[in-house]
Amino acid sequence: MSKSLVIVESPAKAKTINKFLGANYQVIACNGHIRDLPVKRIGVDVNDDFKPAYEIIKGKKRIVSEIKKKAELAKEVLLAADHDREGEAICWHLKSVIGKKAPVARVLFNEITKNAIQEAILKPSDICEPRVQAQQARRILDRLVGYMISPLLWSKVRAGLSAGRVQSVALRIICEREKEILAFVPEEYWNITASLVNHEQQDLEAKLVKINNKKAEIRNEAEAKKVVDESKAGNFIVEDVVKKKKQRKSPVPFTTSKLQQRATQKLGFSPKRTMMIAQQLYEGLDIGETTVGLITYMRTDSIRIAGEAVHECLAYIEKEYGRDYLPAKPKIFKNKKGAQDAHEAIRPTSLQRNPEKLKRHLSADQYKLYKLIWNCFIASQMKNAQVEMTTVNIKNGIYLYRITGQVILFDGYLRVYRENDDKEEGLLPKIEVKEELTLKEILPSQHFTKPPPRFTDATLVKELEENGIGRPSTYAAILDIIENRDYVKKEKRTFFPTEIGLKVSQLLTENFPDILNIKFTAEMEEKLDEVEVGKKESLDLLRQFYTPFDKALKEARENMTNLKKDLEEKTDIVCEKCGAVMVTRWGRNGKFIACPNFPKCKNTKSLEETLPESEKETPPVDIKCEKCGGQMIVKSSRYGKFLACENYPKCKNSKPMPTGTTCPNDGGGGDIGSMRSKKGRTYYGCSNYPKCDFRSWDKPVNRDCPECGNNYLVEKTTKAEGKNLICLNKDCNYKLPLSD
Repeated sequence: MSKSLVIVESPAKAKTINKFLGANYQVIACNGHIRDLPVKRIGVDVNDDFKPAYEIIKGKKRIVSEIKKKAELAKEVLLAADHDREGEAICWHLKSVIGKKAPVARVLFNEITKNAIQEAILKPSDICEPRVQAQQARRILDRLVGYMISPLLWSKVRAGLSAGRVQSVALRIICEREKEILAFVPEEYWNITASLVNHEQQDLEAKLVKINNKKAEIRNEAEAKKVVDESKAGNFIVEDVVKKKKQRKSPVPFTTSKLQQRATQKLGFSPKRTMMIAQQLYEGLDIGETTVGLITYMRTDSIRIAGEAVHECLAYIEKEYGRDYLPAKPKIFKNKKGAQDAHEAIRPTSLQRNPEKLKRHLSADQYKLYKLIWNCFIASQMKNAQVEMTTVNIKNGIYLYRITGQVILFDGYLRVYRENDDKEEGLLPKIEVKEELTLKEILPSQHFTKPPPRFTDATLVKELEENGIGRPSTYAAILDIIENRDYVKKEKRTFFPTEIGLKVSQLLTENFPDILNIKFTAEMEEKLDEVEVGKKESLDLLRQFYTPFDKALKEARENMTNLKKDLEEKTDIVCEKCGAVMVTRWGRNGKFIACPNFPKCKNTKSLEETLPESEKETPPVDIKCEKCGGQMIVKSSRYGKFLACENYPKCKNSKPMPTGTTCPNDGGGGDIGSMRSKKGRTYYGCSNYPKCDFRSWDKPVNRDCPECGNNYLVEKTTKAEGKNLICLNKDCNYKLPLSD
């Protein structure tokens, strides 16, 4: 008897769903998109209604062939890709390659649990054509911008650069913030703080807030001294004590962007890392008795929660925390205008699966993110917190000083979740109205206004969301692209535009003001949303975009400034091959020295080669090349420093930079060296690779674990705990704090 064929994107999801369905179903994975626009050409015929030329993605022909064969034998084909534009497009492409070999239907679900999957299988539907058209329109728009503007950048700036409809707007936002910071002129101001004592000899600290009933603004030291002298001469009399009770509202459940922001702030996760872990939690994990998805779909802009999930949450709150923590009625969250609302907010699929109970089945990152989602969801249905705000106003002639305090009267949702890790200020000592307070000392402090802060992962995602740039599924990719293109660098978790990033952004903004316009890009996202719900035709959208874009493109080809010469800087180095004075140029790996007579003379040098001998790095002591006996010397590449034989190119032996640690997996034969990944992240590996494939993100240390005897420890640094020596044995909890 033939089976029903269920096709999902990932093997992990296929494995989970396969356990929920009976013997009459076969679940396979297509591993994401199977067709796309060609890589080496634009693949969009602008003269034939923007017809796309889809091709089977390289490496996917075998998978497509297997899908076709299985579809021929199947009773029916159920397409169960994610419930969003990309998922709908994957289903459309799958149906196109399958043809009419078997009945094809679409299956939709928001969570990967047994009940949800079985219910979805019983309610198949058709592929949503408008959603497919929206995805295809977005893909074509991105291809037109990327493949038509990027060659301009190659000819005007340097090869290897790229432009993107959304990524270039994100870059512009970062560059404009940098310009604000550079143009910022700090202004001096002073704060005045008075240390006071009440009648019970209890200490108080009051800050100057007003002068002559106006906001206190002290611009220089002379003004500050005048205030201090006059305050010392006056009396500090309590004018009033005001107490107000306020409610602090519980948080709303997570959308994609809010999850990314909170995971960055609380856990130190990048948006990309957050989405990777959330995908694992959604697709299903082995938690002992079963494999199941732990959270609902993680790409959503909705804060809506299903009714049954709300009731389950309220029952859990009553059981775990008592009726006092239940709100008067269930909390219903309304979406902002423009939210697609295709999915619920991100929440646990079942409150029977407490993070603490599952901790031993989850990786450290999975546990942290799951707990964050769990706590936010529980808190969202808990009663609001109640706080008492106390304000004490103290009069001293024309000066008004103020003391504030905050006391939590009822913790409510704060028992479970705090968004900003804010702390209770505590009760103030008893203070009577008209009481005269004794001055202990008065301290003026100088400050300077600060420029707007640079963007972090969290604040940039927030900025993109608030301006309508991109959608939940694209935020992580946008940040990843601009960093990988070397348009921005991240230092201390903040984005700095590179020199090339600033130049590219300036060129694109000058020549494509509409494409790089935040409002224009946001409106384009809204129009794509209209296509998705059938309110707008995708062809009309593409035509409206392309006509002015094509005009701007033609003008840019004629008028765009050529920066190749501007980016060159003359050096004092003479080319030993042709005698010309060499210049600095930009390449894929950053700056280098090149002969200006290229391509007649192709002589180049790294910047390190041109340093004086006194500034060059000296080779490590007593490290010889095991292949030819030559001295190993330090060299640099785009991936960092490494050791290479001095006899290159006759001997091409190279090694990672040694750390002085013997490889724990190599019987004492190999050394651990530090290396850098393609994305610039440092990792550690054995010098005998590929014979030994030891790899670690954490630095290994040659010390046996004193508790379990494991033959090495690693240095691990986290935001919450700092640097520690830890044992990687899962059954051992050894940890030794280290000072930085």
